[in-house]
Amino acid sequence: MHMAVNNQFPPQISNHAPRLAKKRKKKEGIPVKVELLEYTHNPERVIAAAAKLCYSSTGVDGILEKMTPESTEKFIKMLSGFGHETPVEHVSFTFAVEGVSRSLLAQLTRHRIASFSVQSQRYVGKENFEYIIPPEIAEIDEARELFVKAMENDRETYKKLNDILSKKHLEKMIADGKDEKTAEKAAKKKAQEDARYVLSNACDTKLVMTMNVRSLYHFFNLRCCERAQWEIREMATQMLKLVKEVSPVLFENAGPSCVSGPCAEGGMSCGKAAAIREKFKNL
Repeated sequence: MHMAVNNQFPPQISNHAPRLAKKRKKKEGIPVKVELLEYTHNPERVIAAAAKLCYSSTGVDGILEKMTPESTEKFIKMLSGFGHETPVEHVSFTFAVEGVSRSLLAQLTRHRIASFSVQSQRYVGKENFEYIIPPEIAEIDEARELFVKAMENDRETYKKLNDILSKKHLEKMIADGKDEKTAEKAAKKKAQEDARYVLSNACDTKLVMTMNVRSLYHFFNLRCCERAQWEIREMATQMLKLVKEVSPVLFENAGPSCVSGPCAEGGMSCGKAAAIREKFKNL
């Protein structure tokens, strides 16, 4: 299982050289890329079997024998109508995400019922790190110029700190008896531990994350909303598009609260519930 969505919402991504270009001097605007790596096989069937077991005197085998695709779909829709979400926790989806900022990461990890594996700034050198330019900044030449200059300064400072710290650690390690090749590698890693503190929130990162369906419902409810921060909304919408392609019944009503009911934002609503509902119904 390997699916991808890349840059589905260009207004929210700065328009620079394509991500697949082999050569480019400045790595400025990089579109978020979401891939669905794996998911539980036959998700609707798994959920229906788990839910039916709670009220059945027979075992799972007996339940599965009587289930057809049509009856499974009908049961899942009934379950959804009841708001009974515990059985959907048995199914999970794993995504690979690239081209997002460390700022997004801080928001993402607030969703605690999930598993995250994130590219390390300690073990991965970021001398030529890519960065995400917020669209509001990208639209104004003066603001964009200041932003790019700040990122270039961060790169240079990071490199200088790495050089200074690496030299210090290398000298000490060699003095302590390590061979030069081993010492050079260890000194570089140790230098990166402290040099990374100068990196911006705009610095790009990569991650793999897994969520069960119940967590995804909650995630989409909050992060697909128009009031969510633009970058995580972009990522969440791409994720929802991918899961709807492989499991449309499970995610039929997924998305911001206005997709399946009234807006939960009250007086802070965007006021575009009908348009938002139409967008996600046809995602």
